[in-house]
Formats: sequence, C-alpha cells, structure tokens
Amino acid sequence: MSIIMQAVSKARAGLLGLVSVFLISCAPGAQFGATSFQAQYGTARTALEAGRYDRAISGYTRLLSEAGPLEPRLRLELAHSYLRAGKFAQAAQEARRVASSQSGAAQGAALSVQATADHELGLAALAAGDSAKGGAFLRQADTAMKQVVTTYPDLDPLGALAARRASIAVRLRAL
Repeated sequence: MSIIMQAVSKARAGLLGLVSVFLISCAPGAQFGATSFQAQYGTARTALEAGRYDRAISGYTRLLSEAGPLEPRLRLELAHSYLRAGKFAQAAQEARRVASSQSGAAQGAALSVQATADHELGLAALAAGDSAKGGAFLRQADTAMKQVVTTYPDLDPLGALAARRASIAVRLRAL
C-alpha cells in the first residue's frame, strides 16, 4: 500500500509542476520555451522587425537586467523600438545614454537614433507653437547628425541624415 501512496504522491507533485509551468507560460509577456536569454532576445528582435514595437520594448526592457556586456546593444535596439513606436522622448533618452558610453559605429548608430528622435520632438514642439523648445531640439538633432555625417559617413550611405540636416537648417533659419 505504501508503494501506491508514494506513486500517487509523485504523480500529484508532477501534475502540480506541470500546472505551474503552464500557468507561468500564460503570464503576460511570458514565452513558453523562451527561457534562455538568446531565445528572449530573438523574440524581442522579431517583434521589432515585425512592427510590434510595444512587444519589442517590453522584451528589451526585461532583458536589460541580465544583459551584461550586451547592454549597450540592447539599449540601442530599445531606443530604435521607441523611435519606431513614435515614443520620441524615450528613444532620445536611451540613444543618448548609449552614445555617451560607446565609441565607433555603436556611438554613431546611437547618435543617428537620438538625432532622428530629437528632430521629431523639435517638429512636434514647433507644431504646438513652442519655438524655443522646438529650436532646442532641432539644434540637438543637428549636432548629433553632424557628428554622424562627419565622423561615421558609412552610417549615412544614402544621405538621409544629411538631408535631415538640411531640413533642420531651413527650420532653424526660420526661427
């Protein structure tokens, strides 16, 4: 009889474990089977590429606590997710953080995101009638874009940032 009771006890424990895994996997943001950092990163990256920006933001944010040396890269991808989601203040903040801590192409990429976000914030401020705030954002954008175009010209092969700079120059002259 004790063997039967042990078997029942083990079966209950196994069932409880299975139910726990199922419930955890149904939690918001949980990915069944995506327990490794690499799998969670893949999920966030796929969300970014598929245009599911809120999901990408959530994924990258969760990963930051365990990112270690990959933190700058994750922050840059988080900044890009914010930018694509139209959350320009958050994009600029994250990109500025990366740009100030990195060098080389990583810094250039972060400056590109920061500049684009600052440009959008400037345009929004101007549209709202705040020329002082709009001008400040446009000057920040221009400074960052100038650094990218002059220091990292390979990051602007089609001239998109140079064109934005020209647009900003026109706006700033009009203020």
